Amino acid sequence: MPVTGPDFVSLQVRDLERSAAFYERFLGVVRAAFSPPHAVVFDTRPIAFAVRDVAPGVDLDATAQPGLGAAVWLHAPDAQEIHDALVTAGVPIASAPVDGPFGRTFTFADPDGYHITLHDRG
Repeated sequence: MPVTGPDFVSLQVRDLERSAAFYERFLGVVRAAFSPPHAVVFDTRPIAFAVRDVAPGVDLDATAQPGLGAAVWLHAPDAQEIHDALVTAGVPIASAPVDGPFGRTFTFADPDGYHITLHDRG
């Protein structure tokens, strides 16, 4: 049987509560009813998104940008509104908003340095 597609994305973070609060505040995601003790799972669809404690043997400080080489894109109904809130809060913007095939699209750096791209066309 072939793989049918991704169904879970998680990021390893230095401070679980700080990262969870960041995603809740700026992206408006809501915690799922259940998360394991080492993670915060958000109630996102169609793919679950989570932040989790760093796994043994992983050193996020060993690289300038965690996740380099992987792309995490999230859909938001109004990417520009989120962009503006992030800028106001001083969150680093890695790529300014542009209009393209996925709608309004931009990339920001989260508290751990992961580059997350938001777009508003589903």
